[in-house]
Amino acid sequence: MNVTTMKKGVMLVLLCLVPGLTKTFAQSDPRQVRKENFKGVIELDVRDSKADWDPYTLKSAPEGAPNVLFVLFDDTGQAAWSPYGGAINMPTLQKLADNGLIYSQWHTTALCSPTRSTLLTGRNHHLTGNAAITETANGFPGAHGRIPKQCATIGQILQSNGWSTFWIGKDHNVPEQDVASGASRTQWPTQLGFDRYYGFLGGETNQWYPDLVEDNHFTEQPYGPEDGYHLSKDLADKAIQYIQDQKATNPSKPWYMWFCPGANHAPHHAPQEFIDKYKGKFDEGYDAYRNWVVPRMIAKGIIPKDTKLTDFNPLPPNISNPADYVRPWKDLNADERKLFAKLAEVYAGFSEYTDFF
Repeated sequence: MNVTTMKKGVMLVLLCLVPGLTKTFAQSDPRQVRKENFKGVIELDVRDSKADWDPYTLKSAPEGAPNVLFVLFDDTGQAAWSPYGGAINMPTLQKLADNGLIYSQWHTTALCSPTRSTLLTGRNHHLTGNAAITETANGFPGAHGRIPKQCATIGQILQSNGWSTFWIGKDHNVPEQDVASGASRTQWPTQLGFDRYYGFLGGETNQWYPDLVEDNHFTEQPYGPEDGYHLSKDLADKAIQYIQDQKATNPSKPWYMWFCPGANHAPHHAPQEFIDKYKGKFDEGYDAYRNWVVPRMIAKGIIPKDTKLTDFNPLPPNISNPADYVRPWKDLNADERKLFAKLAEVYAGFSEYTDFF
């Protein structure tokens, strides 16, 4: 989903690239004080000296600078959601789409860690060292899994220019060996330009019993699912808390929030009432869904009018494994159809539940 809208002083961005402005970041360090930029007077007697706070004062954001909420969903194609013509009802995002802009073209890296590294820095994922997910990092240039210092993050740039910065939810840019209490934290969010962090560092986590981190330490979930806990709700509550804390103490300072829910990555966990909304909606199968959604996407201007459906398995056998081919729905037996329809219902319920919060 790629939507940008601005309302009530809040700019909201969904899945769009951020430019890397390393020059601004590098020149903003208030500790770099030299004779030529210190305008005070230093004498033997402090009474004859004059302080100059300008080099030591943190930069303020420009007057009228917006708050920015950047929401990143995992593993979601355009054809899934209602703003693009899909069958999953996303009323919150639909309101944003109706009042903002929808983009239909972008470059995708197709995996979690590379995607986040490019969105965070505005740089190619090989330059950020994230050629693949952190779990498959290796000792080659472009694939080592550590964002280098020359690739400043949007958090570092905005933090050094007067914004409060928050990262909520999934990370998946911390090297595997650093996901431990006694490990290096150089790649954790609070070391990459974010004032506060609350979420999970790995690629996925249980949505009922998540592996949680707050700032620089592991923490326990505040209550259990028997009392209504779900990670999507918890992340939304924490995001609101962080903004409330900031506005209570520094209301004139704008904020940037990088909000990454666990949806729609596996495991697909959602309250039963949201899953039940989609009961029977996918019983006709994925073949029928593709044929249903393409005209709707054309009507919304998401894809060209002459768009034709590709084959399920476009790669020839000599460069693919036929055992991995998608089977036509008509070739599945009754149990297989029931299973795949149920999986789609849970996926849709998980997505809508997250949109709800």
